Amino acid sequence: MTTYSPVRTALAGLAVAASGVALAAPVTYELDPTHTYPSFEADHLGGLSVWRGKFNKTAGQVVMDREAGTGAIDLVVEIDSIDFGLEQMNAAARGQSLFDAERFPQARYRGQLAGFTDGRPTRVDGELTLKGITRPLTLEIRRFKCMPHPLFKRELCGADAHAEFQRDAFGIDAGKAYGFDMAVQLRVQVEALATR
Repeated sequence: MTTYSPVRTALAGLAVAASGVALAAPVTYELDPTHTYPSFEADHLGGLSVWRGKFNKTAGQVVMDREAGTGAIDLVVEIDSIDFGLEQMNAAARGQSLFDAERFPQARYRGQLAGFTDGRPTRVDGELTLKGITRPLTLEIRRFKCMPHPLFKRELCGADAHAEFQRDAFGIDAGKAYGFDMAVQLRVQVEALATR
C-alpha cells in the first residue's frame, strides 16, 4: 500500500523542475468561420487578367503549445461555398471541369506548425487534399498574433498564411490547352479562439 509523503511529493516536484520539462499544456483553438476565409488568385486566358475568389464556409481546429514550439492545424473547406463575386462563375467552378463539388464536397488542409520564433510559428508543413488528391503543401505564415478576446476573455490567435501550388496537380486543368497558367496563389486568413 502506498502512503502519501509530503517529502516524496516535494522531491518529485523538484526533479521535474530540474529536468527542464515544460509544464505548459497544448491549447486547443476552434477556428472562427466568420473570420477564416481561404482565398486564391488564378490566371485567366494566359495572363489577360487574374481571377480572385474565396470560400465562405470553413471549419477546423488548431492545437498549439507556443512554449514548446509545437502545434497542428486541421482545416476543412466547403467547396460549394466558392465565391468569385459572380454567380455564373461560381456555378462553373462548382462543376465537373473545375472543383466538381458534387463528387468532392470538401477540401482539407492538415499540417504541423513549425519554425517557431519567439513563440510564433512561421510556417505550416502539411498536406492539401483537393478533388480527392492529396499533395504536400507548405504555408508561409507572414503574420501571427495572439491576444485576449475582448468579449469572451479567452485567447484569440490570428494568422495570415500564403502558398503557391499548381492546380493541374490536383486534377484541375481546365484552360491548360489554351495557355492558362496553372499556378494558384493561395491566401488563408485565420482567426481561432481558445476553447478554455
